[in-house]
Amino acid sequence: MRCPFCNNETLKVVDTRPSEDSNSIRRRRQCEKCEKRFTTYEKIETIPIIVIKRDGTRDTFDRNKLLNGILRSCNKRSVSLHQIEQIVDEVENTVLNSLEKEISSAKIGELVMEKLKEVDEVAYVRFASVYRQFKDINTFMEELKKILEERQ
Repeated sequence: MRCPFCNNETLKVVDTRPSEDSNSIRRRRQCEKCEKRFTTYEKIETIPIIVIKRDGTRDTFDRNKLLNGILRSCNKRSVSLHQIEQIVDEVENTVLNSLEKEISSAKIGELVMEKLKEVDEVAYVRFASVYRQFKDINTFMEELKKILEERQ
């Protein structure tokens, strides 16, 4: 590793601690030549998970795509960013811990809907309407009826 300021290779670690998400290690380093400090993060390198989409194409699992989809469904709802990130963390951990190298987008969608239903029913219906590709108002109403039946 080199200093980003002077390109020197002689560095010392000043502080080491787990990051906020506990998935990486944060290290404060100091260059012994210019004495400037900077932060590095060490993250476990994992085997990429392949997502099998509805049309059969394959893509690598992307946490940001998942986050953006949930953010859209929670738009103008009283769901905090912390809650959304927690859902993404839980889904991502479930996917990574499944010991499968390939997972269907349907399985990921079901996991998200399960979590969203607990947090906000409107966000759940919004996500489900896109994920399940509601064709008309009848399929939308069927999903709303299921939610109402579960409440009673």
